[in-house]
Formats: sequence, C-alpha cells, structure tokens
Amino acid sequence: VQLQASGGGLVQPGGSLRLSCRASVSISTIYAMGWYRQAAGKQRELVATITSDDSTNYADSMKGRFTISRDNARSTVYLRMSSLQPEDTAVYYCGAYGYASKTPTTWGQGTQVTVSS
Repeated sequence: VQLQASGGGLVQPGGSLRLSCRASVSISTIYAMGWYRQAAGKQRELVATITSDDSTNYADSMKGRFTISRDNARSTVYLRMSSLQPEDTAVYYCGAYGYASKTPTTWGQGTQVTVSS
C-alpha cells in the first residue's frame, strides 16, 4: 500500500486546516489508519487513529480540536484541525496499521503544517 498525504500549509493561529491521506488500495481493507506529527527536534507523536469500523482515538492534547474521519469510497482519511496554535507546527504523517500492530507498518511522505502570524 502507498499513502499520499496532502493539505498542509501556512495558517494563522486560531485557524483551521484539513489534511488528506489517500491510499493506493481500498482503506476498508486496512485495519486502521492514523495521523502522527513530528516537530523539529522532537520525536514523532500520535495525533489520532481510526479503525476500519470507525473507532477513533486521539492524543489528549488534540481532543476537541482535531477530528479524524475516513471516506472509503475515496480511499482517503482526513484530519480536520481547528484552533491551531504555533505548537501544532510540525510535519504531519499518515500511516496504515497492519492487523494488531501497535504502530503503522506503512507511512506516507508527510505534509508540513506551519502555524504562524
């Protein structure tokens, strides 16, 4: 499977963005999909995950601001981000989980999100 992330860019504090992650295969066949982010000089961290039966999970700091969703017909997973702050600046990666894997087994290329005035 190949993953193509897009939608990043420059946004002002308080603004919103929607990231997309398109898979080369039907995402209904993928156990779970997730978004991670990596800020400069920091480790990659989990943002949110969504399973094939639409169960979602969020990192505590993203709850209420970020929403993960999926469109099986488009083989695409989305991350809607709102109330963005400078500390949300990072490269955002999407990943696909194999069955029962705790981390993604396949990664997309990443998309840069910069929150700045």
